[in-house]
Amino acid sequence: MLETVFRTEDVPPADRFDYWREFLSATHAPMELSSEYAGDFRAWQRNLHLGEVTVWPTSFQPLVLHRTPKLIRQSDPEAFHLSLILNGTGTADWGDRRAAYAPYDLHVQDTSRACTIRAVGGGSMLRCVGVEIPRRLLPLPDGLAGRLVGGGLTGRSGFGGLLTGFLLQLARNTGAYGPADGPRLGGVLVDLVGAMFAHVLDAERALAPETRTRTLLMRIRAYIAEHLHDPDLTPAAVAAAHHISRSYLHRLFRAEGVSVATWIRMQRLERARRDLADPRMAAVPVHQIAARWGFTYHSAFTRAFRTAYGTAPSEYRRETLGGAAA
Repeated sequence: MLETVFRTEDVPPADRFDYWREFLSATHAPMELSSEYAGDFRAWQRNLHLGEVTVWPTSFQPLVLHRTPKLIRQSDPEAFHLSLILNGTGTADWGDRRAAYAPYDLHVQDTSRACTIRAVGGGSMLRCVGVEIPRRLLPLPDGLAGRLVGGGLTGRSGFGGLLTGFLLQLARNTGAYGPADGPRLGGVLVDLVGAMFAHVLDAERALAPETRTRTLLMRIRAYIAEHLHDPDLTPAAVAAAHHISRSYLHRLFRAEGVSVATWIRMQRLERARRDLADPRMAAVPVHQIAARWGFTYHSAFTRAFRTAYGTAPSEYRRETLGGAAA
């Protein structure tokens, strides 16, 4: 995927705040900026271009941003900005409403609406992961999603938790993706944001059937990942947790080319393999690692591991860690 990086440290201290302001105005909707740290402003941002969607992990010193009616008339990309707050706090003021934000809250802004945002670092740099999505891409009726501007959305659970996990994973590691993966990842992100908006607005019926199916599958996979340690994690338990029939659950995974039970076993084996290759867990017995990931019987774990990776768990650990295992 296409990725660009911006750092204020690339220019002299006296020029850094203007440099940041020009960068934001060129890559996002134009804004007026002010900061008590303008004399030597510190900031960096990565822009990950996922087709028409942009994700931007960023860190910056406290500042105030104004999106004024004049600036809207000058340039409006007609997009939603979502910011996942990771460190620091802030407020946003739209004139008729005001919202406060803390870590793992989601701030929603419409570039067509005037707003004043005050970002406070609490003595340190602010960190967040932002998303910019053209409004026309969201799978919701025009104007419906705008009701969430200034609303309280959490990134800790539900669809917000799924979105948080996706954004943090994307921000941590882009090296695994090629240029053709950008638009596909952007499509996944649009589905997640659209599903989160529809859920909060109680408007799931407004989503296209294929969007509902894709987001349900993402929720199921996230649920499985969170419960791999539970030996009672079965297809029946997964179906019950999502209020769907077992036959429908199997149809969802059949379209992916793998059964539900196989998917669960693959995920458990992969987590166990990572632990066996981790020097920090070299002193943990193999059977405890197996039990940690939901394998009740050590012999069954050993057979499954050998089938998947061509070697026994103890041999894999010894070959991977060498002297560290001893």
